[in-house]
Amino acid sequence: MFRMDRRGFNRRVLLGGAVAATSMSLGSEAVSADAPQLAPGGGEVRRIKMYAERLPGGQMGYGLEKGKATIPGPLIELNEGDTLHIEFENTMDVAASLHTHGLDYEISSDGTKQNKSDVEPGGTRTYTWRTHLPGRRADGTWRSGSAGYWHYHDHVVGTPHGTIGLQNGLYGPVIVRRKGDVLPDATHTIVFNDMLINNKPAHSGPNFEATVGDRVEFVMITHGEFYHTFHMHGHRWADNRTGMLTGPDDPSQVIDNKIVGPADSFGFQVIAGEGVGAGAWMYHCHVQSHSDMGMVGLFLVKKADGTIPGYEPDEGGSHAAGGHGH
Repeated sequence: MFRMDRRGFNRRVLLGGAVAATSMSLGSEAVSADAPQLAPGGGEVRRIKMYAERLPGGQMGYGLEKGKATIPGPLIELNEGDTLHIEFENTMDVAASLHTHGLDYEISSDGTKQNKSDVEPGGTRTYTWRTHLPGRRADGTWRSGSAGYWHYHDHVVGTPHGTIGLQNGLYGPVIVRRKGDVLPDATHTIVFNDMLINNKPAHSGPNFEATVGDRVEFVMITHGEFYHTFHMHGHRWADNRTGMLTGPDDPSQVIDNKIVGPADSFGFQVIAGEGVGAGAWMYHCHVQSHSDMGMVGLFLVKKADGTIPGYEPDEGGSHAAGGHGH
């Protein structure tokens, strides 16, 4: 897999990003939970090329190479202080765009028809996204930094709000890290899009794999018309910016279930199987009718020998194990 210096995009971004955004594991290079790698300082200027493409079945996706678009789109990862220039090419027969949440951009990089920052069929446009450090304003008030779990999406396909683009898969994750943030062994993206997860058919996952002891990061995004509750079995996280407690006196609530609505995003890290061991651990929407209709997947945590106790995948592969909601 292509690797890049962690000062800009780290090893899971750019040419590896399409994989990282859907399901990725770094295998033998997993970082010990006892000695994690940390995010460096930012300040780099990066450039990438991104494409919008039609996919089979009426779906659409973003990709870093022509013919390799995915749903969700590539993971884009930055450090506070970085600037990213995205040369965006629209290969589709309808206008499309890139609009991001949480980052800084001028109106020309907004990605909407209202200010003519979209891209016509066959056209290209450079979108510039910037990030900043936290700090004190001139008036003495405090300005938050850009660090967080964010996302990008189309804002023009179908309607001036990109409703059809979002429904068809034009969305992806953005992570902005602060210097000293703990870096994971793998990052997975889960998008509740109306009643589907990552636009996959009901009851078909997606599933994500890890080995006991891996530090695994999840980016959770919601799109569409509905509110959901994201729940993961056997694992929990702190309800704060990073999903991790900063120390014994951190007042953040530790949770395993979170209410999410359209355009919400959050993220967290877990040590796979910590305190519970290997298994086919279910994640799902805890709105009962939604999980019954197929909003469910598995976090497959393997033993060191690669086995998963009690797991026998069926043809659907998404709900053969994992127990009942609780």
